[in-house]
Amino acid sequence: MKLKTIAALVALACSAGAVLAQNSNQGVSKTEITVGSIQDLSGPIAGFGKQVRLGMMLRVDEINEQGGVHGRKVKLVVEDSAYDPKKAVLAAQKLVNQDKIFAMIGHIGTAQNMAAMPVQFEKNVINFFPVTAAREMYEPFHRLKYSFAATYYEQMRSSVPKLVKEKGAKKVCTMYQDDEFGLEVMRGAEDGLKAAGVTLAEKTSYKRGATDFSSQVQKMQASGCDFVVLGTIIRETIGAIGTARKMGYNPTFVGSSAAYTDLIHKLGGPAMNGLYATHTSQHPYLDEASQPIRFWANKYKTKFNEDPTVFSVYGYNAIDAFFAASAKAGPNLTTDSFIKAMDTMVIPKDIFGSPEATFGPKKRLGNESSRMSQITDGKWKVVSDYPK
Repeated sequence: MKLKTIAALVALACSAGAVLAQNSNQGVSKTEITVGSIQDLSGPIAGFGKQVRLGMMLRVDEINEQGGVHGRKVKLVVEDSAYDPKKAVLAAQKLVNQDKIFAMIGHIGTAQNMAAMPVQFEKNVINFFPVTAAREMYEPFHRLKYSFAATYYEQMRSSVPKLVKEKGAKKVCTMYQDDEFGLEVMRGAEDGLKAAGVTLAEKTSYKRGATDFSSQVQKMQASGCDFVVLGTIIRETIGAIGTARKMGYNPTFVGSSAAYTDLIHKLGGPAMNGLYATHTSQHPYLDEASQPIRFWANKYKTKFNEDPTVFSVYGYNAIDAFFAASAKAGPNLTTDSFIKAMDTMVIPKDIFGSPEATFGPKKRLGNESSRMSQITDGKWKVVSDYPK
């Protein structure tokens, strides 16, 4: 190799190192820690994005009222992606380069995170607890990735065979969205069933944005399937189950955490009773039997004049975990000290039933376990705990 080439490579490496060193404590001043988030505030899942934002704001306010993190107040800056990956890139550029955030927290959406992460990583900005259960949030390994959500794949792989056995189901079908999300749900169910000696009798998919599911439901009904795995989100879950009920077709339906939202029973009505879904955090009903959840939910309601949802919990917990790690990192907060703290981090089970999460030098997903709830009398009720 020529000396000029070697010199150029050395210069490039030094330049990259200088960028990382220069940005090792970006967003950290003597009085503030500036963090950012990208939410859908005007697009197709704006309801979710607004709830994540409010949950984050609640925890930020609590932290600041208690004196902040080693005397520093937390400043939260939120940008709108409208659930568009291109807009997520623009939002990330603003947050990283203009607002100079220390970390990106609770960014919603798989494609949006995938688009924004390169912008962040170039400036040594951590992607912390994105609101998506995609495996790409921690794979392939990257020192700046931290994820909390049990993956769609693992949710289905571990839970579907157990429920199939419990129900004594004879034929299992799946209906899934024809994209990476839906495929992950289908793959998880398929692999879990295969290990149990069961095969999917029928697979049927739909394009994102579809509103008519009659052909898919008819196909499953004709196959005699008595158990249906749904790789669906909100509208599609309601549409598929509603169509089946009208046809007099009543198999066991189970969805992933993407279908675990109060909007299912609020918008779908009594027809949604009986639906199962996997999840970790519990929906915070205002009249919840658990006193700590009820107290938290009413505090949220008082502050924002609207009911909290499980997405409010995701936002709240993401900020809470960031606060714990920042506090553990000590007064001299840098990207490196934060990562060092996270490498030995244990986040205990919380009031919402989220399981213990652990991280390490090569472990960037805190937890892989999920539990299950069922809609009964118009409300989600926990019916199974985490596997031992």
